[in-house]
Amino acid sequence: MSAGAKRVVVLDYGSGNVHSAVKALARAGAEVELTRDPKAVAEADGLLVPGVGAFDAVMQQLRAVRGDELIDRRLAGGRPVLGICVGEQVMFERGVERGIETEGLGQWPGTVRELHATVLPHMGWNTVDVASGSTLFRGVEDERFYFVHSYAACDWTLEGRGESTRPLVTWAEHGERFVAAVENGPLSATQFHPEKSGEAGIRLLGNWISTL
Repeated sequence: MSAGAKRVVVLDYGSGNVHSAVKALARAGAEVELTRDPKAVAEADGLLVPGVGAFDAVMQQLRAVRGDELIDRRLAGGRPVLGICVGEQVMFERGVERGIETEGLGQWPGTVRELHATVLPHMGWNTVDVASGSTLFRGVEDERFYFVHSYAACDWTLEGRGESTRPLVTWAEHGERFVAAVENGPLSATQFHPEKSGEAGIRLLGNWISTL
């Protein structure tokens, strides 16, 4: 590990197997810690919010460790956060899953819902339609990434005040178009799993780390 390595905290709030994310970040060049300690979360160069399972369960787990407050505080101070899979979904206003409507973190307007597709879950490798000017996808624009989900945000309504603040939205398709990734100031997120996406995923994580 180089002396100038960026420090990234993976938020440990009880969501699934996070160790693959820890290993992938380390491979991408970060100094990584798995913790929910508020001081460590606040002081890290970057915070990664993983997420596996149901929207409602993830929100309950986040709130149980005050993860919602920790994320909000970092973003209010312009401190980088990266959400992955359900960690992306909970950044939206709400999720609707099996008839249960759950309030999300509300960083972005919109609702996460079940995809209109003949086969669910959407599981496996898929291409993405990368936003022009993307930093996250620099050098991996034409690669495939690994998805495992049945729910997604299928609309994007938030607009910036100008070109410099306009959110960059990357799309993918499974039955219908859905949000595959967002770059919005200090907050970035991917619906796919970069930590399960081979070398392309490692490069994407490295691109994020380079912005910290």
